[in-house]
Amino acid sequence: GTNETQDNDFPTVERSRLQEMLSLLGLETYQVQKLSLQDSLQISFDSMKNWAPQSPKDLPWHFLRKLQALNAEARNATMVLDTPPDARPAGKESQMEEEMIYWDPADDIAADDIYSFSELPMPDTPVNPLDLLCALLLSSDSFLQQEVLLKMSLCQFALPLVLPDSENHYHTFLLWALRAVVRTWWFQPPRGLGSFREDSVVLSRVPTFAFVRMDVSSNSKSQLLNSILSPGCQQCDCFWHRDLNLGTNPREIADGLVEISWFFPSGKEDLDVFPEPVAFLNLRGDIGSHWLQFKLLTEISSAVFILTDNISKKEYKLLYSMKESTTKYYFILSPYRGKRNTNLRFLNRLIPVLKIDHSHVLVKVSSTDSESFVRRIRAILGSVVRSPCRRVSVEDMAHAARKLGLRVDEDCEECQKAKDRVERITRKIKDVEVYRRDELRLQGDPGRKAAQMEREFCQLQWIPEPPEKHRAELRRRFLELRMQQHGQEPTSGVQEFIMGISSPSLGERQYFLRWLEWGLARVGQPRPKQPPETLLTLRPKLGGASDLSEPLWPEPLGVEHFLREMGQFYEAESCLVEAGRLPASQRRFAHFPGLAMELLLMGLPLELVDGSTLSIPVRWVTGLLKELHVRLDRRCRLVVLSTLGAPGTGKSTLLNTMFGLRFATGRSCSPQGAFMQLIPVAEGFSQDLGCDHILVVDSGGLIRGALASSGDRFELEVSLATLLMGLSNVTVVSLAEMKDIPPAILHAFLRLEKTGHMPNYQFVYQSLLDVPVPSPKPRDRRQLPDPPSDLSRAAAQMEKQGGSFRTLVGLTERQHVWHIPALWHGVPPMAAVSLGYSEAIFELKRCLLENIRNGLSNQNKNIQQLIELVRRL
Repeated sequence: GTNETQDNDFPTVERSRLQEMLSLLGLETYQVQKLSLQDSLQISFDSMKNWAPQSPKDLPWHFLRKLQALNAEARNATMVLDTPPDARPAGKESQMEEEMIYWDPADDIAADDIYSFSELPMPDTPVNPLDLLCALLLSSDSFLQQEVLLKMSLCQFALPLVLPDSENHYHTFLLWALRAVVRTWWFQPPRGLGSFREDSVVLSRVPTFAFVRMDVSSNSKSQLLNSILSPGCQQCDCFWHRDLNLGTNPREIADGLVEISWFFPSGKEDLDVFPEPVAFLNLRGDIGSHWLQFKLLTEISSAVFILTDNISKKEYKLLYSMKESTTKYYFILSPYRGKRNTNLRFLNRLIPVLKIDHSHVLVKVSSTDSESFVRRIRAILGSVVRSPCRRVSVEDMAHAARKLGLRVDEDCEECQKAKDRVERITRKIKDVEVYRRDELRLQGDPGRKAAQMEREFCQLQWIPEPPEKHRAELRRRFLELRMQQHGQEPTSGVQEFIMGISSPSLGERQYFLRWLEWGLARVGQPRPKQPPETLLTLRPKLGGASDLSEPLWPEPLGVEHFLREMGQFYEAESCLVEAGRLPASQRRFAHFPGLAMELLLMGLPLELVDGSTLSIPVRWVTGLLKELHVRLDRRCRLVVLSTLGAPGTGKSTLLNTMFGLRFATGRSCSPQGAFMQLIPVAEGFSQDLGCDHILVVDSGGLIRGALASSGDRFELEVSLATLLMGLSNVTVVSLAEMKDIPPAILHAFLRLEKTGHMPNYQFVYQSLLDVPVPSPKPRDRRQLPDPPSDLSRAAAQMEKQGGSFRTLVGLTERQHVWHIPALWHGVPPMAAVSLGYSEAIFELKRCLLENIRNGLSNQNKNIQQLIELVRRL
């Protein structure tokens, strides 16, 4: 609060509730320069400890960390002021606690210091989670807002739709922030077979029901909504309510917040409360104080449920003004609260005005009849859904919000300019394969042949006396191909892409890439429908455990294809310069690696291994790393962390959960190549950790897990696995529970053993079923008595190859073997990420960082050394 003892020499200005809350949470500094997504991803001391917040200023960071880890308890943050010193994150000692313990009245302390100390929040006044969420979103840029909502949706939390600004009455409709949320559900047509559908929640038109409070209500809206949304015995707490931990704390800035949540059917009759997707809206606060939000809800909802104990003259007038509305209204009353006769009198007058009858007035008699009351509400909702009713998408809602004068986050100039540019690219894509052939020409036959010839060149190096004539012929044909590529001009689509990523505005570049990702996903080919058991990824659709030896569908068109095309132009030009066929002064594409490097710094995963040719475009990758070396200057010490495993073993999901990354998940949308993403280490922690950045490499669909231990494909998989491990300080081998280690990875171990380069390994067995798996305690994992059985089965074959099986078994004893519980708690699509999964991934992350810190991984590299390693390998 403000200092009530005012002095003429020190006038104080009354601060608003919002300013007070931002100050309390330490977010004041982010009102001009907003918190960015990259800020939230930094590795710091806090990344290694499961710490409890020591003061209110820790709460936003604690919430972000928990959310990044998809922890279902992210909203339950409480401050702990009596934490033992050794349990605290370094640098987070609570100054407040120290002063409370050590302050001595005899000390010479200025009076104003004592007053400012007395105003510090006390431990028994924690912040309401909805206030924390609103304050954090008001302090975040568009891309962090989007990430927060995406992670909240995976935890099955209700999402903010209208963000109130209580200070300026300038409310924001969060359309852009919701765009990244994609859901999968069971669609059952009236006739014929059902199938799974996947779409953005922003674009799906669904029946929508609003729940609001008028004056006071002894019934909890949020508890009622949670009961309606909970399928079978699966209790979900989508909406925060008064009976959850801290839920009774009064809201300071969150009144006027509108939240949205959805029910999605799974195709299981005993669990499906509704036969189709249904949206639910919840207005926090009284409709009388938030008339604009209430007006919006009446215009977009199929029906509005009003919970109240009192209908007085004031409330009657409010509702009378809605007489032109075509929305259906329902009242939920408590018989024991309020003035019964007055309520009845006003209700009888409202019934003809709102065109309802007595069946629209529901009385919740007591807490004991909750189940039957919920069944009754569901029956009403079901009848509205089955009848012709208003169906709206979030885009439709945003249109209605604009008309009422609400600000829509997507309407900023940078966002719209980027969207227009993307539409100029996507409107030309009628058929993906035709577009690739006509617009991305360098990736066709010339690109594939050039990669094959480079591979042959490499193989010739290992022949003691290679035939010179063959080498010269190969070189001639190779340069001809590169000349052919160099003779092409970038097509209009590629030029538009280059202009999009060259924009001087960082915001516009970020908007452009997001719009392009979604635009390309929508024009891509329809993907095969999968049974519910395989819906296990965080898109949300993780691949199941079927035979992965063959690709199931063509690679979808993505941003990486445009970057591959740029890479091919750069490769062709570089080859000709090296061969003396082109003067360096005539280079036109020398700036391309710098553009790609900027995307890597923005958090975009970039291709390390080309998914179409399964080779590293060496000149392109080294050019990019050189640009990175120049840009990072003195902060260029790297640790490379890679994951290997067959598609569908959850490795991309694991990395995304561990570090908040953006690798594509799900076999149906996962690109074939290996991708890298850069994570910054906080400056204050880099000395301790021994590196400035962590380069994370996801092997994507490279290792298919083919069981054949011979043939070209197998040799290629072994080479690529050796390459990725050879570049790495730490390698996580991701395996499906009860599945063998892919032979290609076993053979890569042997090759690396001969070179003496053995990164720190972690074997991670993941349960891909929706059932809990017993998980040993972290310290038990260090000493599993037996190595995985598939290593034993591989023994004979490895001894034949001259490998030391003892060393390989030693790996599994010396390094960690982890068993990660199932991803989902419950049945998708209404399942949340399980707490067991989230906590196990956090423990794995802590262990990886500890190993890096203690130097158990290979010696850390600088970028220059990584460039050399890429060339050598």
